[in-house]
Amino acid sequence: MSSVSNIDLRFMAAAERLARRGLGCVWPNPSVAALIVREEEGGPVLVGRGVTSRPGMAHAEVNALRQAGEQARGATCYVTLEPCSHYGRTPPCSLALIEAGVRRVVVGMLDPNPRVAGRGVKMLQDAGIEVVAGVREAAMQTLYRGFTLRQLKQRPQVFMKIAVSRDGFIGRAGEGQIRISGPLSMRKVHGYRAEYDAILVGSGTALADDPQLTCRLPGLADRSPVRVIIDRRARLALNSKLVQTCPDVPVWLICGNDADPDKIDALVAAGVNVIRVPVDVDVIRPAVILSALATRGVTRLMLEGGSRMASSFLAADLVDDLCVVTGDIVIGKDGVPALHDLALADVLIDPKFERVEAGYFGSDAYVFLRRRGA
Repeated sequence: MSSVSNIDLRFMAAAERLARRGLGCVWPNPSVAALIVREEEGGPVLVGRGVTSRPGMAHAEVNALRQAGEQARGATCYVTLEPCSHYGRTPPCSLALIEAGVRRVVVGMLDPNPRVAGRGVKMLQDAGIEVVAGVREAAMQTLYRGFTLRQLKQRPQVFMKIAVSRDGFIGRAGEGQIRISGPLSMRKVHGYRAEYDAILVGSGTALADDPQLTCRLPGLADRSPVRVIIDRRARLALNSKLVQTCPDVPVWLICGNDADPDKIDALVAAGVNVIRVPVDVDVIRPAVILSALATRGVTRLMLEGGSRMASSFLAADLVDDLCVVTGDIVIGKDGVPALHDLALADVLIDPKFERVEAGYFGSDAYVFLRRRGA
């Protein structure tokens, strides 16, 4: 096995950037990128690149090989995740690399599923292909946390976004939605939405704010995530923006298994996908929510709920990433706290999280926290 060169690191970093473009689009599959590179007299030349297509269609390696054509023979393939070795809806990518005559394969990360990890590498090596694995592995582990968590813990990765005023509130009691963040922050939030499989709010937010929860950035309208509403009693109004737009962007409503059947039938008739789950002491537990979503293929979940929803997920230790944006306004009297029964200041210094980024979106300050060891 050869050592890792600076060229390997450079092309794997490029593959990682390419893979990020598919986040939120290809679930339940991971967004993988592959680059086919030939060694020429003047240096390495990129002859093919590919990313994972929609489920049931070609994987990244096959797309890259198709672009490279005969130039793949004798080339190196850089791939962010171990090529698959089994027949599913598509043939094994390892077999495609073998048949294309690739000489060397550089892998960012092995498959996180212990039942299949290493099989793709072994298949390639048995065919005489040189394999280097674990290149930029830490970066790939971050990239594929959602895929890994669904494989190993039967839940998606959870990213929580909270926008607060300078005095620490998310709104004013009885006034519905209040614009806290500036335009740059809003663009960033819509960019986040485009990278997640689903976005989650509670019934309180859905009823009070009547949100759309779509990605409204130019050119990214088709990247809106599935909109998930936790609505214990299936109270979501049929004339809400969510229901009215569900033919264009899916809406999943998670309700208690004892919710009113007539309300459920009306929502289903309107195009809402209703998911019934068990209720525990009159509430739907976060772990139950995440299990239901993972079962349906969700790997990356963005949480934009109110104070009760945010507190429940934090208390259950089910938040992997947290972004807190502090807007340049003061709410004052009758302000609604960011968290229902937790102090946001305590969460920000909780040792289970590490600060990975901080700065400004225009006049809004932000801090990004990540679970340690993730």
